[in-house]
Formats: sequence, structure tokens, C-alpha cells
Amino acid sequence: MLWLRSKLVSLWQWVVERYAIGWPWLREVVEIYSRWQVVALLFLGFSAGLPFLLVFSTLNARLADVGVETATIGFFSWLGITYSIKVLWAPVVDRVRLPLLDRLLGKRRSWILLAQGGIATGLFLMATVDPLAAPEMMALCGLLVAFSSATQDVAIDAYRIEIAEDRLQAALASTYIFGYRLALLVAGAGALYLAEYWSWTVSYQVMALLMGVGAVTVLVVREPVVNHFAVAADIAHQIEREAAKRGHLPLRLARMAGWFSAAVAGPFMDFFRRYRELALIILITVAVYRISDIAMGVMANPFYLDFMGFSKTQVADVTKIFGFFMTIVGSMVGGVLVVRFGVRPILLIGAVMTAATNLLFVWLAQMPPDLMTLAVVVSADNLSGGIANVALIAWLSSMTSASFTATQYALFSSLMTLPGKFLGGFSGIVVADFGYAEFFLLAGLMGVPAILLVLYIMKKGRILDQRAPDKETPGEA
Repeated sequence: MLWLRSKLVSLWQWVVERYAIGWPWLREVVEIYSRWQVVALLFLGFSAGLPFLLVFSTLNARLADVGVETATIGFFSWLGITYSIKVLWAPVVDRVRLPLLDRLLGKRRSWILLAQGGIATGLFLMATVDPLAAPEMMALCGLLVAFSSATQDVAIDAYRIEIAEDRLQAALASTYIFGYRLALLVAGAGALYLAEYWSWTVSYQVMALLMGVGAVTVLVVREPVVNHFAVAADIAHQIEREAAKRGHLPLRLARMAGWFSAAVAGPFMDFFRRYRELALIILITVAVYRISDIAMGVMANPFYLDFMGFSKTQVADVTKIFGFFMTIVGSMVGGVLVVRFGVRPILLIGAVMTAATNLLFVWLAQMPPDLMTLAVVVSADNLSGGIANVALIAWLSSMTSASFTATQYALFSSLMTLPGKFLGGFSGIVVADFGYAEFFLLAGLMGVPAILLVLYIMKKGRILDQRAPDKETPGEA
């Protein structure tokens, strides 16, 4: 593995020297994206994205294809709840060392590999189960995949934050998003092609084998060197002493109380103690930053198809294929900008661009259907979304403590999508009562609070920097 890693590093260095000479900006881009941490997140992102559709739309297509009743297919959507409640078991990923695997791979990589094993096992089982004859067994296998996938997300997020300094987090996020979206294409269109030309059994078996991409990556990359237990251990010992003294609990129960409190309450206590009066402002900013983008996205496809009259093929070509590449471009540009200018200015640019591109849809709603105009608006929307997303991920990553990385980031990631999804549920009512142009105007205005909050965050930048968690210098074990 060390030999392979050294060869890959040498190859990237050759690319930098061969193609970036005389182009300072290109050399900077290549230098950033040739770091092994950034490249590793491409493959880990692929591993994270692969199982997602296999328990959602691709699974629904399989169930419908073999004749499962529509009502039963609807129940399978409950598998997605696991991704929304992963914060509940994130403390276990933060605090528990896996026997044997921890000694061989380290804390983060051992959890990622265990989760990947659960995903691959679940997918192999799903390949062999007949959903028409045994829908309950298919649901249990799907639950294993979804639970393992959500656990992998928690562990990879923690690994990403700990493996490199804050200035590189946006670049790491951009390659992670690239890998994730590439996996969505494989697990979506790729799985359907395999099922069409061979069978659903072969399709899911191939998907299970592709989890090997992530497993090999885990074995090749290095474990971050950070102190995972410093703050948590202090909290646990303090609670142990108080429980034993005031509650007169036996030593074993006192230790269990201390461990549980440190694992569950510790991440939240640590965050609020560090940021004090700014903690609530930070959480509100996280919650509202993507409201404009998410709320608008709910009505995007009905707008393209029903209101504008574009065909399904045209919408797929522009929004899925072309939009995919524009999102990747935006993500990579955002990664470079954060390295050069810092995260908070790019966070503001992302908020402004997101609100502004929603206003472009107001203009589009009043124009006659034109594919080129649609491509321009979708390009701007995906480009701004890519920049805003990586800036937000980098900012959230910088605020996590090394002692509670997985739990605190799981809290942030859950919070940053929940309000937008909730408000998006009312989007159809707004469109029905007022129209698409008015809806997009409202969606753009919903981005104003995020802009104002980011301006306030920038004003308090010095205080936030002083209260930021003291992380050890990211490195490798």
C-alpha cells in the first residue's frame, strides 16, 4: 500500500510540473487538487454516494418493475429516515473504538471500513431477495444498507475534517461532491442499464462490488492524528465524580453515566461553551443558509415541464447532465477561492449568488421557452450552488472540535437542510395561489436573512477565530 501511495503522489507531482509551468493560477489549482487528501475524498465521496439511490429511486424502480404494489413501495421510503437521524448514533462513532480494526487502521478508517462492509453485505443480500415474495426481508436488507450508509457519512465527514487544515476543507468538499454525484449516476442510470440488459440481481451485485472502491481507498490513505478524547474525557471524569459523590452511585454506574453524558451531551456543551452568545447566531445561520436554494429546488422540475413546456429529454440534458458539470465547476472554483481568500468572504459570495440566481428564474418565467436561455439560468444556478455548498461545508468543518468531530458535524449537516425541506413543502401552495414568478421572487427574498447573518458573522470574525476549537495540526498516523 505504501508503494502504491508513493507512485500516485509521484504521478500527481509530474502532472503539476509538466502542465502548470507558466500558468500561476493553473499551478495553484493543480497544487491544491493534487494533494492526496483531496484526491482521497473523490473516492470516498463515490463510496458515500453509491448506496443512496439504491435504497431510494433505483429501489423504487426495481420494486415497480417486478410488480410490487404502489402502497408497499411508499413504505420503503421510510428507509430514508436513517439519513435524517444519524446524529443519534454519531456519538458512538466519536467515542467507541472498534476491536482489532481500531488497532490496525485507526479510529476513523476502522468505522468507515465497517460501514462499507455493512453496505456491501446489504446490497449482496438485496440482490438475492425476491421483493415480490419477501418484501419484509427486502426492507430489512435495505435498512442495513441505509443505516450503514448513514454511519459511513458520519465517519467520512469526521475523517475529512481531521485530515487537513481548515483552508483546504472547501477543496476536500468539492472533490467529495464530485465523487458523490458520479456515484449517483452509476447507482441511478448505471444500475438501470444493468437491470435492463441483464437482471436486477446482477445490477445489485455489481453495485456491491463497486463498494470496493471505497474499501481500497480506506486501506491506502492515512489515519489523521488528532486527540479525539481530550475534552470528552474531561467531561466524563467530571460527571463521574459528581455522580459518585452526589448520587452515591457505584463506581461502574458512575463511569457509565460519565461516558454517556460525555458522548451525548458533551458535543453540545462544548459548542455552546466555546461560542457562548454567538452559538445561537451560528446555528440560525446554518439553518437558513440554504433555505432559498432548497425551497426553490422543490418546484424546479414542475416549472420546467409543466409551465415552460420543455420535454423530459431536454430537462434531463440541461439540468441533469449539463447541470452536473456546472455544479462540479462551481465546487472546484469555490475550493480554490476559499484557499485564497478565506472561508467567510466566499460564504457571503455564495449566499448572494444563491439569492440572485433565484431571481433569474423570475426572469425565465416571463420569457418564451428557449433551451439556450434555460441552459444559462441553470448554469448560473448550479455554479452558485456549488460555490455556496463548499463554502458552507468548509465553515462548518472549521467549527467542529477534534473531540466531537462526528457528532457536531452531524448536527450541523442535519440542521442545514431541515428548514429548507420543511418550507419547501408549502411551495406548491404558493405556486398555485400566486404563480411561478412570484414563487421564485419569494425564494430569492428568503436568501436575504442568510446574507445579513453572514455579514454579522464576518463582523464577529475575530471573536470567532479566538473561540475556534484548538485542533492539532492535521496529519497522518
